[in-house]
Amino acid sequence: MVPSPSLVAEYAKSGRSSCKGCGKSIPSGSLRLGLSIKDPRGFNSTKWHHVGCFSSQSHPIVAKEIKGFSSLKGPDQDALRTLEAGGKSGPSSAKGGVRDNDGVDGSESDSEELKEKSLKKRKFDSEQEERKEKDINEPKMIGDGNKNDLAVAFSVSDIKNTYKDAKLPPKWKAFQTVIFHEQEDGLHSSEKIAAFDFDGCLANTTVYRVDPDDWSLMHPSIPEKLQSLYDSGYKLVIFTNEANIERWKNKRQVAVNFKIRMLENFMKLVKLPIQVFIACGLPLNKRNLTEDPFRKPKPGMWRLMEENFNSGIAIDRNQSFYVGDAAGRPNDHSDADIKFAQV
Repeated sequence: MVPSPSLVAEYAKSGRSSCKGCGKSIPSGSLRLGLSIKDPRGFNSTKWHHVGCFSSQSHPIVAKEIKGFSSLKGPDQDALRTLEAGGKSGPSSAKGGVRDNDGVDGSESDSEELKEKSLKKRKFDSEQEERKEKDINEPKMIGDGNKNDLAVAFSVSDIKNTYKDAKLPPKWKAFQTVIFHEQEDGLHSSEKIAAFDFDGCLANTTVYRVDPDDWSLMHPSIPEKLQSLYDSGYKLVIFTNEANIERWKNKRQVAVNFKIRMLENFMKLVKLPIQVFIACGLPLNKRNLTEDPFRKPKPGMWRLMEENFNSGIAIDRNQSFYVGDAAGRPNDHSDADIKFAQV
């Protein structure tokens, strides 16, 4: 059974999306209204519309309850309120009927028109249901075409229970070179994102660690700070690189278990729901000439979260942030985190 869609409004990030009503493109920066369908496995598929093409008769709306409504400009909020009012008015169903200008009972003269509208509505609803089923498994391009993006097609059918030859624990899945933690109870999608690197940021770890329990908090106040952010409506996210999972071909299962156990132990310690993405791809160098779109500083993990794992909610970048330790300072191992934060 297909879950009921939710509504989301935002300004188009690029001109690549097309309206499901008229089929024409939605210009970058223009207001678009979407039906976000949540797959039972936690993935999101959004059908975008021009506001003028959206049928509030088929999908009644309450403007102030639309996700992203509060972030819109005043005139665009008014446009959605007008759409809401139009949906509520609908065709009259008064039993007594209303006489038209020719003295004919309106309930009789309009009957054929109402029948035609009813047939069109049923056809529209049927087409929408077919689109929902199709779009859940239809590949979507990750990224907005920015020069810092590498195009990646996302499809639920590409989600795996293994990373190559390594089995993943329950609640962990893989998509291409990313391992991620499935959405759990208490993890709320939000327009406000508090994102962090793991090693050297949340957890104090060593490069040559041999025990997944051999780590400590970078600061004892971290659980309290994360709790405060969670209580303030932020979604907590971890973006971490772990090339050893790809590099250790003969011990890949060991590398996977090691990293995941460390992250799970951290989540148990802070007692908070956290969305986790692990980029397993190798860094670009003389021996590896293929650039991985998900490894920081590339924005692939962020795009994956933003476009497919946030319930269609537009992220407010003015209220969101990312914290990492690789800032390109003299003693830092790289500048990957500061570049990733600039996405």
